[in-house]
Amino acid sequence: MRERDFDLILWGASGFTGRLVAEQLARHGPARQLRWAVGGRNPEKLAATLAGIGATGVPVVLADSHDPRSLADLARTTRAICSTVGPYALHGSELVSACADTGTHYCDLSGEVHWMRHMIDAHEQRAIETGARIVHSCGFDSIPSDLGCLFLQSHAIERYGRPCSSVKLFVRRMKGTFSGGTVASMLNALDVAKRNPEERRIMGNPYALNPAGDATGPDGRDLARPLRDPDAGSWTAPFVMAAVNTRIVRRSHALLGWPWGHRFRYSESMITGDGLAGLARATAITGALGGFMAAASIGPARALMKRLFLPRPGDGPDEAAREAGGFEMLLIGRHPAAPERYIRARVIGRRDPGYGATARMLAEAAMCLALEGARLPVSGGSWTPATAFGERLITRLAENADIRFVIDDADIRRA
Repeated sequence: MRERDFDLILWGASGFTGRLVAEQLARHGPARQLRWAVGGRNPEKLAATLAGIGATGVPVVLADSHDPRSLADLARTTRAICSTVGPYALHGSELVSACADTGTHYCDLSGEVHWMRHMIDAHEQRAIETGARIVHSCGFDSIPSDLGCLFLQSHAIERYGRPCSSVKLFVRRMKGTFSGGTVASMLNALDVAKRNPEERRIMGNPYALNPAGDATGPDGRDLARPLRDPDAGSWTAPFVMAAVNTRIVRRSHALLGWPWGHRFRYSESMITGDGLAGLARATAITGALGGFMAAASIGPARALMKRLFLPRPGDGPDEAAREAGGFEMLLIGRHPAAPERYIRARVIGRRDPGYGATARMLAEAAMCLALEGARLPVSGGSWTPATAFGERLITRLAENADIRFVIDDADIRRA
């Protein structure tokens, strides 16, 4: 890549999550001599964001999300762009196109499966030609799942000499709120699915994000009802982000060349506890999720939810609430030839997963793209967090984002 004005442009810094990403860049960028800027349409809002975090020396660059020429000019000035402007299906397509065309690396927070499918199909070949690395889903969806599965399988191979034939992820603890951008993206996806049967088919396909020709496997639909899981020793309930995370993990497996086998299975759910109390919690979560989806599909009910309790894009919890949040995910993998052998890993994060932790994940992924391109394991194309960054991002998250990936040795059983 020819020398450019910047290493990284943060697109959408004046939004709530964008500001949190900017704080992380301001905190850790100088030590790495990061040349970064913030981009958007409104110079006053961008300048106010920088002043608010004490980063007034950071340049401001202007463009419009729906003006391809201005986005192409923007992309030519930087090595990488990090976007927080969603819903991406409404506001992100032109930027991905500009990055693929100009050889500029790109990452975002998208959890919109149908949109990612379209971006892969439209820009994969051009990104390969120009060397642009396009990496979606670099937040709470889907870094803990994607890197967590890679981490567990690496240790399984080291311990057993072969990978696990199946991995289950269980959300053990999650304290925080979904971001307004995530909610807006979910509502837009519901609208798209309602209008367009083909888009609905993409969203429902367990292998929707796999490369062409590799979109089959043993996994079916995500959990949609209470289920007692023998590996967790607990009742489980549907996890709302499974519809995104599972597809990212399966794409990673295919892009890696199927190292865990063509019969590898992956699933996600929430642990609710054992006994009648666990069943009651699982039933309540299932009902609440179904009720939300049903209400969000009806105009008047959606309007009421927005007015009463749904977060809006640009809104979010204060610092005390973000710092009080956190999450813990448990991954359990089973040995393919000896089911009594299994290995457990945990992903543990401080801060609200929808805002504080997500912003730090995205910022560290963006700095990986901007500063460590020559050391990354892939070249141009459409990638996932696990395939684009691998162990390098796991290390960065532990050092700079209070997110740890650990093997739970106390729970390993051997034959």
